[in-house]
Amino acid sequence: MRRRSLITAAAALPLARPALAQDTRARTLRFVPQASLAALDPIAVIATITTTHGFCVFDTLYATDRALNPHPQMAAGHEVSADGLLWTIRLRDGLRFHDGSPVTSRDCVASLRRWAARDTFGAILARAVAEWGTPDDRTLAIRLTRPFPAMLTALSKPAGVPPFVMPARIATATPPDRPITEVVGSGPWRFVPAEYVSGSRVVYARNEAYVPRDEPADGASGGKRVHFDRMEWHILPDGATAAAALQRGEVDWVEYPLPDLVPLLGRDRNLRTQVYDPLGFLGAMRFNHLHAPFNNIEARRAVRDLISQSDHMASVSMEGDWRECRAMFPCTIPGVTDFPRAARSEAECREAVRAAGLAGAKVVIINPTDFAAIAPQGRLVADVCKRLGFDVDLVETDWTAVLARRNSKAAPAQGGWSIHPTNFPAASIANPALNFATRGNGEGAWFGWPTDAAAEAAVARWLDAPDATAQSAAFADLQRAAWDSVPFAPTGLFVLRTAFRADLRDVLQGPNPYLWNLRRA
Repeated sequence: MRRRSLITAAAALPLARPALAQDTRARTLRFVPQASLAALDPIAVIATITTTHGFCVFDTLYATDRALNPHPQMAAGHEVSADGLLWTIRLRDGLRFHDGSPVTSRDCVASLRRWAARDTFGAILARAVAEWGTPDDRTLAIRLTRPFPAMLTALSKPAGVPPFVMPARIATATPPDRPITEVVGSGPWRFVPAEYVSGSRVVYARNEAYVPRDEPADGASGGKRVHFDRMEWHILPDGATAAAALQRGEVDWVEYPLPDLVPLLGRDRNLRTQVYDPLGFLGAMRFNHLHAPFNNIEARRAVRDLISQSDHMASVSMEGDWRECRAMFPCTIPGVTDFPRAARSEAECREAVRAAGLAGAKVVIINPTDFAAIAPQGRLVADVCKRLGFDVDLVETDWTAVLARRNSKAAPAQGGWSIHPTNFPAASIANPALNFATRGNGEGAWFGWPTDAAAEAAVARWLDAPDATAQSAAFADLQRAAWDSVPFAPTGLFVLRTAFRADLRDVLQGPNPYLWNLRRA
C-alpha cells in the first residue's frame, strides 16, 4: 500500500489524547518530534531530540542566530583582556531556575565543567583554561593559559552538545556520563515530570518567571517568548499517522513529515510547510573504527566510493531539496571542499575488500525504523555492503534502541555495531572545532572512535591560526586528512521540510525546532 493510501486509512484513526476544554486546547502547543525522547539529559546523551528538549528547558550563556553568529543570551556581555588571557562575562538580570533559585556564576562554571567533560569542543576549551573564576554571583572570570579566539563559538554551540546551564547542585553531583535525575533549568519551558511517558508523551509548562531578551528571536538567540501555557510532544513513529493527525488538527506541528507526503500536506489550505534549516543536513554512514572490517581503511573507502548519493538523497528528500556533497563538512558552508567522485567501478571496490582479506566479514548495521530521514539510507548502505561481499546483518529497531547500542564498544557480533546510519545538522559540524565527526582522538572521539593524528593536528592549527589565511589552510588540511581516513561516508546534503497548521505563526528556522516565538493566529 502506498503512503498516500496509508494517510487516508490513518485519518480514520483519531489520535488518543486527554480530553481538553476548547480554550485549554487553544493555549496548548501540540508537537510531533522526529523521534522519541528517551533521555532527558542533553549533556550525557548526545542526540538531536535531546538537544531540542534541552533548548526548551535550559539556556546558554551565548547563542547563535540562523547564520551561526554568536550573541549574548544568559550573558549581558563580556570583556577580554588585552593579552587575550582573561574573559570576564557578566550575567544579565532576571535569571532564575525553575525551582525559584537565582542563576549564579557558580552554576555556570559547574555546568561548563560538566559540559567540557562530554563535548569535544568543550574539552579543547578546558585544556586552555587555567581557572574558572567566580569573583561574585553574577560574574565569570575565565583565565586562560593561551588566547582562545573561538571562545564565543564554543559557548554558543547550537547543536551536538550545547553548553546548557543547570544548577550547580545537579551539575556537580552528577557525573558527566550519567544522566541527571532532576530536570531543572532556567529556559522558557518547564519540564513536567509527572506527565512524562517515555515513547508516548512529553509535557512542558510555560516558565512564567522567564525574562526574555529584548531582541527579536533569531535561531537560538534573542528573545525567547512563549505564547502558549502548555506544550505536549506526541510521539508518533508512523509518518502516515502523524500526517493524518496534523490534517485533522489533532496536532499543530510535525517536525519531520515523510518526504513523499510533503506535497500532499502542502496542498492542504489548512497547513503550511517550510524548509526546516536552509543550511541542511549532511547524511552520513558512521563507521566503527575499533573492530573489523572497518578498522581497515580499505573497507571504509570501498563503502564510501560505492555509495550512490543520488539514491540516498532521493530516498529521504524531495526533488530539488538535495545535492550531492562528497565532503567532510556541509557544502553550504564557505570553504568546504567537495571532492570528486572516485573513478572506481563496483568490481574494483569489491576487489579492494577481497585483497584486504575482508570478503565475507560480518557487518552489523544499526538502523532506526522510526526515523524517516535515516531508515531508507540504512537499507541502501546494507545493499552496498552486500555487493562488496560482506556478510550483512541489518538490525532494524527504533531510534531509542539505536542510541543505546551505538554506545557499545563490543565487537559487532557481541552486541556492538559496524555502521551507524545518521545525519548531521550543518550547524553541528560547521567548522573544525564543532565538527565532532572529523575528530580523530580515538577513545575520546564521537561514536565510532577513529584515531587520526593528521586530523587532530589540523584542528589544533585551525584553533591557533594567527590570521584568516592560516585558518583557511588548516581547514583545507583537515578536510583532506578526513577524506583520506574516512571517519564516515557522506551520502549527500539535503534540506528537510517541516509541516504545521496554517494558524501557527512565526515558526523559526534552525538546526533544531526552536519551540518559542510561536503564536496562534
